[in-house]
Amino acid sequence: MPIFSALGLAAALTAAPVAAPDRLEQRIAACLACHSVKERGDAYFPRIAGKPAGYLYNQLRHFRDGHRHYPMMTYMVGNLSDAYLREIADYFSAQHPPYPPPPPGSGASATAAQVARGETLVRQGDPSKKIPACVACHGTALSGVDPSIPGLLGLPSDYINAQFGNWKNQSRRATAPDCMADIAGRLSDSDVAAVSAWLGRQTPDDAARPATSITLPLPLACGSYPAAAQGGAK
Repeated sequence: MPIFSALGLAAALTAAPVAAPDRLEQRIAACLACHSVKERGDAYFPRIAGKPAGYLYNQLRHFRDGHRHYPMMTYMVGNLSDAYLREIADYFSAQHPPYPPPPPGSGASATAAQVARGETLVRQGDPSKKIPACVACHGTALSGVDPSIPGLLGLPSDYINAQFGNWKNQSRRATAPDCMADIAGRLSDSDVAAVSAWLGRQTPDDAARPATSITLPLPLACGSYPAAAQGGAK
């Protein structure tokens, strides 16, 4: 073999591999395996499309930093930087596909009285238990508030019920003061089931977007919404 051909072959064999382009589509491929943009979600994998970017970013950080516990999520984001998580959050926040109808089983086992109780708690709260209305923080349309308060519609009742359980047993935590953990502690199991059943039966407005402002102070001081952290009743 001519010496120049041999040298050329050796150089080709030892050349560094060409790096694949780092595209956002590659970064979110693993996310889409469970959090399909077009689906409503289920008891384990909620729909995250259209949620406020700040909320999604906070949740990714909470999984990474041990404030929320789900092994698959912890594994996925454990070594990702803040900038990387922010890019993922911004992508999903910008997606607004139509919502599918509630699944047939979402809240189906609840009685009419339970559903009515759930609507009362969502819209009015229960002053006797110092439970604020959901709409006081999540917006009158329950579509969330930018930058960091999530919407509550378009989620299955089983998922909502499970999240209240996670706050109660402290496997889900947010930035202190953790207002949702406080509220979950004031709700009885029957009230949790009632709220979950009512919310799970609602069909969101496809045109709804997170509100850009909310009346302050919030009913409780909430570390996830810094503008409200200095105010709020106990």
